[in-house]
Amino acid sequence: RKYRLCPYNNRVPNCTKDKANNPLGVCSIFAGENSTAITCPIRFRQDWVIVEEAAAFFFPPVANWTSLGEIRLNDRSGRSAGNVDLVLVSYDDRGRVTDFGTLEVQAVYVSGNIRQPFEYYMEDPAGRCDLDWTNRPDYPRPDYLSSSRKRLVPQLIYKGGILRHWGIKQAVALHAEFFRTLPPLPEVEPQEADMIWLIYDLAYDSDEKLYRLKLEHSAHTLFRPVLDQIMTAEPGPVEEFIGLLQEKLDKKLEGEENPPDAPTLADLL
Repeated sequence: RKYRLCPYNNRVPNCTKDKANNPLGVCSIFAGENSTAITCPIRFRQDWVIVEEAAAFFFPPVANWTSLGEIRLNDRSGRSAGNVDLVLVSYDDRGRVTDFGTLEVQAVYVSGNIRQPFEYYMEDPAGRCDLDWTNRPDYPRPDYLSSSRKRLVPQLIYKGGILRHWGIKQAVALHAEFFRTLPPLPEVEPQEADMIWLIYDLAYDSDEKLYRLKLEHSAHTLFRPVLDQIMTAEPGPVEEFIGLLQEKLDKKLEGEENPPDAPTLADLL
């Protein structure tokens, strides 16, 4: 903490979460009594287990491979579709690229404010180690819906679409609680898959008093069915929407002398 160093293989030695000159230093939060949420993608780089497990899906066991970070991906017009978090490259004895696969890492957005309670705690760590911030304004909570709609889905559409056209295998690493908020994904046999979802949790190590990144399970899928499933919203009952329309209509007609006496759409249905 003294030198603001990142223990999880950031691209530079220091933590850069939130602000480079005054980093937050928080990469996971508690989300309820028995749950955690990973809020920084660098947290997934602990011991580079995500790279090993993605490589096992991309390449045969005897392949020589390495990983390259933050590689720009362009579309046909040369416009950027975004940076790929990690590209795993296999190569031959002469160092020539023989194959590659991509690994995207998805942390979760937070609603509320993490910096305020953490800076308050850091002013007196020993005296405030048991502080309870739950009833304060802007109490931080994971926002899984925004994380999937604003981050995960656009990545799959733009970057994933290009990679799928090229026939390149893809891997996505995310936290178990985040994965459980997604609709059920249709899985296939590993040899048929062109995507793998690496689902991690933080397991508490009572000896070291630390949380360790642990693979909970993996899911093998095909790109197109997964995209269709995630992008399709699960519809609620139409009666609720009609009720809202009726409420708005009643308010709009309120004050008119002779509102039309006609059956409502809800009555007709």
